[in-house]
Order: sequence, then C-alpha cells, then structure tokens
Amino acid sequence: MITPELILTLLLILAVAWILGFIFSRFGLPVMLGELLAGVILGPPLLGIVNASPGIEMLAELGIFFVMFHTGMEMDPKELLEHIRPSLSVALGGFVLPFGLGYLTARVFGATDLQSLFVGLGVSITAIAVQAVILNAMRINRTELGHIIIGAAIADDILALIGLSTLLSLAETGAVDILSVLTILLKVIAFFGLTIVLGQFVMPRFTRRLADRGRKAFMFAMTAALLMAYLAELAGLHLIIGAFLAGQFVRKEIMDKDVYEAIANQFFAISYGFLVPIFFVSLSFHLHFFWEGSFLLFTFVLIVVAVLGKLVGCGLGASIFRFGFWESTIIGFGMNGRGAVELVVATVVLKLSDKLMDAKIVSDPLLTEHQFSALVLMAFVTTLIAPISLKWSVTKTCLPVEKAAFCQLWDEKTSP
Repeated sequence: MITPELILTLLLILAVAWILGFIFSRFGLPVMLGELLAGVILGPPLLGIVNASPGIEMLAELGIFFVMFHTGMEMDPKELLEHIRPSLSVALGGFVLPFGLGYLTARVFGATDLQSLFVGLGVSITAIAVQAVILNAMRINRTELGHIIIGAAIADDILALIGLSTLLSLAETGAVDILSVLTILLKVIAFFGLTIVLGQFVMPRFTRRLADRGRKAFMFAMTAALLMAYLAELAGLHLIIGAFLAGQFVRKEIMDKDVYEAIANQFFAISYGFLVPIFFVSLSFHLHFFWEGSFLLFTFVLIVVAVLGKLVGCGLGASIFRFGFWESTIIGFGMNGRGAVELVVATVVLKLSDKLMDAKIVSDPLLTEHQFSALVLMAFVTTLIAPISLKWSVTKTCLPVEKAAFCQLWDEKTSP
C-alpha cells in the first residue's frame, strides 16, 4: 500500500542517492557508490531515518529484476555460448577457492564445521545483478570479458544453489541427499533447455511482428520477463536469471530496430532512474556493527579472503584459457561483488537454524549473529570495492602497450 510514509521515504532515498551519485560521478567514480553511501547515511548504520519495509524491499527486488532484463537485451546470446568454457572455468575457480578460504577462516575463529561450511558458501557467492549494474555503467557488458563475467556469475549462482541445498540437507539429516542434488541439476538442465527452445524457435515469431514502440511492445517484454522469472523460480533458481534470459529473447537482430530501442530505453529509465538506487540503498538496511575486537578482526579477515579468493580463483580460471594477467585481473575483480543473493542465502540459513534449534536437532546455530553480520558486512564492502577495483584494472589494461577488446568502449565512456 502506498502511504505518506512510503512516499517520503522514496523522496529521501532518491534525493540523497541522486546528490551523492552526482558527486561521485564528478570524480569519475561509479554512481552506485553514491547510492550505497546514501543507504549508509539514511539507514540503520548512521541516521536510521530509513528502515526496511515491505514496500521498499519489493521495489528493490523489482530493481534487480528490471536491471537483469535490460542486461539480457544488451548482451549477445551467441557470445555467451561462445565463451561458455572460460565462463565455467572462471565460475568454478571463483567458487571453490573462496569457499575453502571462507571455511578455513571461520574454523580459525572458532566456528563449528557446519558454521564454517555456511560461511564458506557465503564467501563464494557472486551477485549477478550487482555485476550487471557495474558492467553496464562501465560499458564492459558488451565485450568478451563482460560476457565471460556474466556467464560465470550465472554458473556461480547455480553452484551456490547446489551448495546451499547440499548443506541444508547435511544440517537437517546429517547426510548429503544425492537425490536432492540430482533433482536440482535436472531442473536446471530442463530450464535452460526450455529457454533455448523458446529463445530460438518461439519468441522470434512474436518479436518480428512487433511494430508498436509504445505500450504493446513494453507489455510483451514484461510478459516474457515474468514468464521466464516464474520458470526460473520453478527450477529453484533466482527470478533474476529468468529476467536476464528473457532479455535475450528481445535482442536487436530479430526485431525492428526502433521497437528494440524503445523497449531498451523504457527498461533503462525505470530501472536505473528509479528502482536501482532503491536497491543499493536497501543493502545497508541489514548492516549491524559489533564494536568488539574479535568481531572486527573476523570481519576484516573475511573481507580480505573474499576479495583475494575471487581474484585469484577467477583469475586462475581465466588464465587457463590464455587470458593475460590484466584481463584475468579484470575478470577476478568483476566477479567480486556480492549483495542481494548473499543476503537471501544467509537469511534462509538463519531461518532453518532457528527451526533446527527449536526441534533440538542441532545444539549450535548454523550461523551465529556475529557470523551473519560479518557476512552481510563482507557483502556490502565487496559490492563497494568491486566498481573501484574494476575501474582501476580496466585503466591499467587500457594503457597504450595493452590491446584489450573493450578499450574502445571504455574510451567512449570516459571521453567528454
């Protein structure tokens, strides 16, 4: 329900996010950093003026939904398929190494085996929606490396889903349910198989006939996005993967150019102009600090291993396919943002933990309050670091002695 309080909250969020985003952009930094800072200032960490509410959370979810559809529109599905092998290699390296480092870090700080496994899972996640915003802002989304990062983020999301299902089964029964893991894999395979059929044979029949650049075209795009989001949820994946794949259906080469541009502009405006700032501001609502030496040290170490784990793991995965040092570095930094998926996973674990504790199935929580807060802080800080480190690595790669495919796009973005 729209209330005066919600209207005032939205007004504050958009005004402060716009001002801070403008200031950051004047210094050549991504606008999203200003939006994240706006959340820290307005939210619980500082002033506490703005807090989580069902209305804000829904708009934040819609934000990443629209962003992922727009990202899908801008990326070539053929390029994604062409780079599937390096994407899988990057995803595997960027999942396994952070998972192991996160597990060891938690064990060193006194966590139980189960707690350490869940901390490791939290560290290994990449938030595809956050990466999409960063790559779009820097024009890297249309490049070879951009396709690899997005493909790897999708694969990482699937690995996280399998890992979460496995660990939840282990926590509930004390054993890994192989049938459950196989069921997830079959659902994912069926989902992507259906996606290929729809994208190649069904949707082009409709998109070629679209002539209306206004309401009808937008309604068609929304219908496709909602359908794919629903199918993704049925497969156990996040709705944003469905939205991304739906965006692939509305690609430039199979429809009228003017209709495509109209749809792209509408989705860009409603997402980046309205909903995305709300999403980034809302990330701060979950931040909680404990001014204790052990907590601060654990959080700091967790952030360090999270960044290094993704950087080294993804970089090694890219180097197998003969990408150079700086290109591998870009991929590693590009996979470093966490965000929404991280919070969803941690929340699911907390809910199950309460249930198992009440039933006396486990004696220790699956995640302590300190571990949960450390994971949330890690997700927030890595989201903050990702665009800065990515910009630095892109700038280094675009020196005259380097020849990266995206340098021309970067020059177009930064030229006055």
